[in-house]
Amino acid sequence: MDTISAAKFKEQCLSLMDTVGPEGITITKRGKPVARLVPIIERKNHGHLIGILEGEVIVDPDDNLFSTGAWVSDEWGDANAQP
Repeated sequence: MDTISAAKFKEQCLSLMDTVGPEGITITKRGKPVARLVPIIERKNHGHLIGILEGEVIVDPDDNLFSTGAWVSDEWGDANAQP
């Protein structure tokens, strides 16, 4: 990953945005990292929210999320009822 000072980044900002690689660029001030410039990764389903994380999230079918309390919320009302 490349590193660049904030002053140098200010001078070269537009060209760096055109050439930033997938690993990104770390921007430093007085030698300490303060920000990162990374490219936006386009997703194939960017127009639809349903299914956007397909293949990225794995749910264990044997996990009973109701018993862990992960889904407990007063705002959900009957959705919290045990099956």
